[in-house]
Amino acid sequence: MIEARYHDSVNVLQALTANGHGYEARAPFDRAEWFALLADTGLTPLIAMADDAGETAALALTEDHGRITPLRNWYSFTWRELAPAGAAGDRLLEAIARKLKQRGHRVTLEPVPGEDGSAERLAHAFRAAGWRVAVEPCDINHLLAVRCRSFAEYWDSRPGQLRSTFKRKAKKVETEVLNYFDETVWAEYEAIYAASWKPAEDQPAMLRAFAEAEGAAGRLRLGIARADGLAVATQCWTVENAVAYIHKLAHLESHKPLSAGTTLSAALFRHVIDIDKVALVDFGTGDQSYKADWMEAVRPRFRIDCLDPAQPRAWAALAKRKLGALRKAAASAPAASLAPAPADG
Repeated sequence: MIEARYHDSVNVLQALTANGHGYEARAPFDRAEWFALLADTGLTPLIAMADDAGETAALALTEDHGRITPLRNWYSFTWRELAPAGAAGDRLLEAIARKLKQRGHRVTLEPVPGEDGSAERLAHAFRAAGWRVAVEPCDINHLLAVRCRSFAEYWDSRPGQLRSTFKRKAKKVETEVLNYFDETVWAEYEAIYAASWKPAEDQPAMLRAFAEAEGAAGRLRLGIARADGLAVATQCWTVENAVAYIHKLAHLESHKPLSAGTTLSAALFRHVIDIDKVALVDFGTGDQSYKADWMEAVRPRFRIDCLDPAQPRAWAALAKRKLGALRKAAASAPAASLAPAPADG
């Protein structure tokens, strides 16, 4: 018999992966340690879990006045279910979705990947539990499938302007890629980031703690570029399960003519392709134009918005969603037969 329950501590997620409950983390953003870092920033966890026949599933969430959303922040490339594959996991997720009606009238999950079936699986679970569900793209993810190429082969396929910039500027800076955490280099990273065009770091202590842990595990790839001894560009990557994740990058605007960021990116791509032998490079979310120079494909990230029609607090949002769907259908009437319905309520 399936038992669904709530927890207010992320500590229960440690047991999910440690005790063989049929679930294995696939990315940094699926691990119990990641959710612990998020909780340390002040987010209040709502961990919804279900068990049956020795298998366990969980959704790492947070709650605010009846609105339930993922336990995540802008450092998270993705958010998805923590559940075993197959029908058993599907039943557990449905039980969790049904239980969540006791905690809120709306559950909004994002950014959920679609390529692994997570978006479809979660939408199905909430629909089966009686929620009215709308699924729509909310962001995109740039990625590179290495396809067994060497760095030289990959580099030959890059845009001519990018390769020309590298050829003219590469000798002006020295690059280094560390696979461990170094306090001096990290201090240089923080100084460069603070002086760059980037917005202020949201949770710098969390990012440092993540980098320290990834360094201790051998997954960190910390890049630094220097000109005449001065640190002018920095990047923070990690490598896990044959995937390289590009977390952060920044350069000094005062030294922009050096194109140190381009030279450092090339050094890191060379490292993860030729040394780490990754199969994929993941550039996170966002459609910044420069990402297309380095990556070769995009894939969507989805928002799954679930409303409980039995709760009066959800009615206004349901009516607004229905009106929006009618307006969209009217605007695209000639092509209506080709477009999938955006929502089921």
